[in-house]
Amino acid sequence: MENHGSSEMEIVPSESHSFIKLLKVNREHLVTHIRNTQCLLDNLLQNDYFSTEDAEIVCACPTQPDKVRRILDLVQSKGEEVSEFFLHVIQQLSDAYVDLRPWLSEIGFSPSPLIQSKAVVNTDPVSRYSQKLQQQLGQDSKFILCYAQKEELLLEQMYTDTVVELVNFSNESLGSLDSLACLLDATTGVLNEQGEIIFVFGDAGMGKSMLLQRLQSLWAAGQLDPGIKFFFHFRCRTLSCFKKSAALCLQDLLFKHYCYPEQDPGEVFAFLLRFPHTALFTFDGLDELHSDFDLSSEPDTSSPWEPAHPLALLASLLSGKLLKGARKLLTARTGVEVPRHLLWKKALLRGFSPSHLRAYTGRMFPERAVRQRLLDQLEANPNLCSLCAVPLFCWIIFRCFQHFHDTFESSPQLPDLTVTLTDIFLLVTEVHLNRTQPTSLVQQNTRSQTETLRAGRDTLCSLGRVAHRGMEKSLFVFNQDEVQASEVREGDLQLGFLRTVPELGLGEEQQSYEFFHLTLQAFFAALFLVVDDKVGTRELLRFFQEWTSPEEAVATSTCFPPFLPVQCLGGRGLHGEDPFKNKDHFHFTNLFLCGLLSKGKQKLLRHLVPTAALRRKRKALWTHLFASLRSHLKNLPRVQSGGFSQVQALPTFIWMLRCIFETQSEKAGQLAARGICANYLKLTFCNACSADCSALSFVLHHLRKRLALDLDNNNLNDFGVRELQPCFSRLTVIRLSVNQITDSGVKVLYEELTKYKILTFLGLYNNQITDVGAGYIARILDECKGLTHLKLGKNKITSEGGKSLALAVKNSKSIFEVGMWGNQIGDEGAKAFAEALRNHPSLTNLSLAFNGISTEGGKSLAWALQQNASLRIFWLTKNELDDEVAESFAEMLKVNQTLKHLWLIQNQITAKGIAQLAEALQKNTGIMEICLNGNLIKPEEAKVFEDEKRIVCF
Repeated sequence: MENHGSSEMEIVPSESHSFIKLLKVNREHLVTHIRNTQCLLDNLLQNDYFSTEDAEIVCACPTQPDKVRRILDLVQSKGEEVSEFFLHVIQQLSDAYVDLRPWLSEIGFSPSPLIQSKAVVNTDPVSRYSQKLQQQLGQDSKFILCYAQKEELLLEQMYTDTVVELVNFSNESLGSLDSLACLLDATTGVLNEQGEIIFVFGDAGMGKSMLLQRLQSLWAAGQLDPGIKFFFHFRCRTLSCFKKSAALCLQDLLFKHYCYPEQDPGEVFAFLLRFPHTALFTFDGLDELHSDFDLSSEPDTSSPWEPAHPLALLASLLSGKLLKGARKLLTARTGVEVPRHLLWKKALLRGFSPSHLRAYTGRMFPERAVRQRLLDQLEANPNLCSLCAVPLFCWIIFRCFQHFHDTFESSPQLPDLTVTLTDIFLLVTEVHLNRTQPTSLVQQNTRSQTETLRAGRDTLCSLGRVAHRGMEKSLFVFNQDEVQASEVREGDLQLGFLRTVPELGLGEEQQSYEFFHLTLQAFFAALFLVVDDKVGTRELLRFFQEWTSPEEAVATSTCFPPFLPVQCLGGRGLHGEDPFKNKDHFHFTNLFLCGLLSKGKQKLLRHLVPTAALRRKRKALWTHLFASLRSHLKNLPRVQSGGFSQVQALPTFIWMLRCIFETQSEKAGQLAARGICANYLKLTFCNACSADCSALSFVLHHLRKRLALDLDNNNLNDFGVRELQPCFSRLTVIRLSVNQITDSGVKVLYEELTKYKILTFLGLYNNQITDVGAGYIARILDECKGLTHLKLGKNKITSEGGKSLALAVKNSKSIFEVGMWGNQIGDEGAKAFAEALRNHPSLTNLSLAFNGISTEGGKSLAWALQQNASLRIFWLTKNELDDEVAESFAEMLKVNQTLKHLWLIQNQITAKGIAQLAEALQKNTGIMEICLNGNLIKPEEAKVFEDEKRIVCF
């Protein structure tokens, strides 16, 4: 028998230094585990240890074990140096001889300087294939795939980070991602150890595809986890191109349709099957995976050699039935949910922060004068600036910046100019159409937008026809026949709206095309619906079915294809479930339809559409839009809470607001405002971005009554705060927690809120506010005399900011609750709050938890409470309070009979300190609980306090 385990092999003592003997003693172990003889021959030949005749003798052996035995015989016959070099090759090429790693480690092999100086070449098929993948991905990711075919920009020079947050199953933030490499880091953000999918999601245009391109570039440059030897990238929309009859095994999908190994594909695939954890798969755009192929009719695919439809292979890869242990990174637009048991991590893309936007501006416009001109223009136009928070729209605006400047430079109205998405896409359409016009350094193209669009009407119609046909079937890739059937000419393909699909050979032999982004396809689909005078009312309004109630959506869902991504993730769908809740491409088409049929665009469109047809379509759209708006607002869920009539807006409401804003119709804005009957509008977790604040203000500024507005857990940042300015005069409650707001946004809040002084509640939990912002908030508290609730937890406020806020609290006669959890005010800040507590008339709830408060600060707070009769709840969880502080609180409890709840959880109090607190309770009948979980007390010590029910230790 040749199959000896490592425990059975003999280890030659290192002092013998006989490599020949080492090989002889472990001969059969080596014969069993060496499967690649070519690497050994190549290196022995290159270093002149073997002759050509030696190699021929080895190759003449009939079986692999015989070849290994022959090599061992020849190596040992040539002496100690060759035997040592043989071991050195095995050690250096660890992937080729992975089964010998434990043995090499056990014998403690360390080559001499002479052997280390010898060159070792890696001709292992696995390593060569990994190198080929790196080379290919490096080339593919070198240039940004631009929105115009005539330009190429280096990714390394242009890529700018965006805000990426790790989130939990409920999409609550776990903190920002430090680098893209952290997506693969097992120490941060892991939700489920058994899961294998890293799910990256975000709205259209947030940079999901660009993130993957950057990840490819990092891997190709060797800057990711070195344990990842294979990187396979697929775009889900191209997988929809395979015919229904297509059947491939996994090896063919990976090799023939992605990257083929130059040698021994069988050995490479066997390595991949044996070590799946060395592979990273990325699947871009799961929501774009649309086909009439029904996965439910396909048997589960668990064999890597069994042919199956590529979509069935995708489903098996995602579910772990194939290559279990491989890491998969999946992207999709907001709305797609991955089953929890498949998830390893979740990351949410939030676009550009103000600092990211400045960095991106510097990369796009290296000339200082031009860059400053653009930054000045953005600063003067918050609406345009908020659009730039979305990387795609920012790219389009920047590429068209010269046109913006030429058009509006002399206009004094620029700071007040409102720019809609329709304006942006009309502008980029104009710029691309003008590529066909001759230009020179001394003569610019002077055609107006109307003239440009009129001259390009045929092109717009043919491209619109392609877009609309795809939109009807939720398809985003078009073959040559489909493009030609829509009468797209060769010259139209050169304009840059359509581009060739990079993945050649995926399901089709002929060339395929796609629009440079889903939103552009939606724009052209809407343009087709407007410009083609044959389009009737039913077809015009078809995509507005997304706005129907869930019950109605079930009845109309049969006109759309099955929602394939749900099937790929193992779901079969529930009866009565709306499968289109994340179809943003329909929503964008509706949005652009509203913009194109708005009153402001009629002068432009009358040159493209017969007047009667345009009038008919406008009337149909407005009738449907107003009816849908009334119905939706009427059916929003309502609840009475805290003296407010509260309405919970749904994500569809955000899309309705966007459509209303796109019309720029004051009538529509007034109608929407009248429909908001409640006085508390809750828009939490709606994934609203800064540009949505423009739409929200467009409606809310029509309100005549005061309103509470809850925008917690969205993606607003400072741009969004600026866009809310028109409605601050109506807002009594403002909740903006978890929104990436910095001191700049807080400054805007101070400037606006102190004008009206009607604020009662300000929520800014979990933002990026420092001591500077804390100073502005203190001034808000000083000037807004009715402010009762202030939520500032989990920011970046230190002792200086704490002092400012504490002084403002001290001077306030109205403040009821202050939340400061998770800052770093320390002992100095705690002393300032102690001063505020003394004889305060109204402060009832105070949280200074997790603030780095130690003995000195804790004692100051305890002493101050001896002179306080207002505070009822005091949170001091997760500080550094010890027995001295406990003693001070015990003295306080003998005096203060009004405090009801004292939370001292996770501090450094021992049984001694708890005993003092328990003794003080004998003289206090007012307090209801002292929570001491997580302190330095053992269970047996806690039993002493079992009779005192108000002491909670565990």
